[in-house]
Amino acid sequence: MPDLSFFLIAGLAVLAGAAVQSSVGLGLGLVAAPVISFLEPALMPGSMLIATIALPALSMVREWRHIDWHGLTWGLPGRVPGSLAGAWVVAVLGPEMLGAAVGVMVLIAVVLSLWSVRVRITPGSLMAAGTLSGVTGTATSIGGPPIALLYQHEPAPKIRGTLAGFFLFGAVISLGVLAAAGQLSAAEVQAGLLFVPVVVAGFMAGSPLRRIVDVGRMRVALVTVVTVSGLALVARSLL
Repeated sequence: MPDLSFFLIAGLAVLAGAAVQSSVGLGLGLVAAPVISFLEPALMPGSMLIATIALPALSMVREWRHIDWHGLTWGLPGRVPGSLAGAWVVAVLGPEMLGAAVGVMVLIAVVLSLWSVRVRITPGSLMAAGTLSGVTGTATSIGGPPIALLYQHEPAPKIRGTLAGFFLFGAVISLGVLAAAGQLSAAEVQAGLLFVPVVVAGFMAGSPLRRIVDVGRMRVALVTVVTVSGLALVARSLL
């Protein structure tokens, strides 16, 4: 297991990411995953997937009435083949090469969204976003941007609640696929469990931020976080 200094640095990143995700709907993976990947790449992606389970569970309880269950019904099945592809990437190619490609794709999607290119939420777009989320989420623990961009024009509570559903069930699927493929180590599980209390603290710390983004600032915050996600993926791959 890593030393205390690792958990102090990584813990701060997890705390910050959890606070951002508590308010915007995503952010834990994109803030903490690059830090953990740089310090202890052997702990990725399993440790982050385990740590993230607690946060969407709390968010779903808070935003239960606003969850788009129809969207989850169509999007989550795509997570299964996407997770299988992501596990193959972890075993064969490694997440770095995928991270660069996904980062570029995310940035292109952000540019299109700023040009008012709006993708309709349909069964087809939900399955496509769910599949891409499965690939990136399993290989890099950052699976939020495809779904977030699809829902960016929806009300803030609906975005948070629906993303929480995707993250919770999606992380369980990804962890199951990684474990079945022999790509989930005991060290990853232990580190992820140690991060869970920090995630809960970040969720509580995000309450003031939720009030800010709920006042007409949700789309700006969401696009900003997704942009940082794309840049982080590219930067991590280059490093």
